[in-house]
Amino acid sequence: MTVKVVDVPEERRYEARVGGQGEVAGFAQYIRTAELIAFVHTEVAPEYEGQGIGSALARTSLDEARAAGLRVLATCPFYAGWIARHPEYADLLYQARSKVAD
Repeated sequence: MTVKVVDVPEERRYEARVGGQGEVAGFAQYIRTAELIAFVHTEVAPEYEGQGIGSALARTSLDEARAAGLRVLATCPFYAGWIARHPEYADLLYQARSKVAD
């Protein structure tokens, strides 16, 4: 099965499409700013679970975040767990940096 992942900015999500008709098998909803992309929700259609759809979404969207110089906030449990299992993406994670007054 071939999975094509595309960014659909007007829907604020990445979609994983399969088949000749480009059926949406799953999506990852996000909120994006100029410096940060927050992945907030991921869904895979039940008939496509366990077939690598979620991994394709994560890998493609995180590779695109890296290419765009964006930090990543993984509020979605799927993304947080996926990054934990793929430490080569951990450098993308947003770290809050606040100054403490002396």
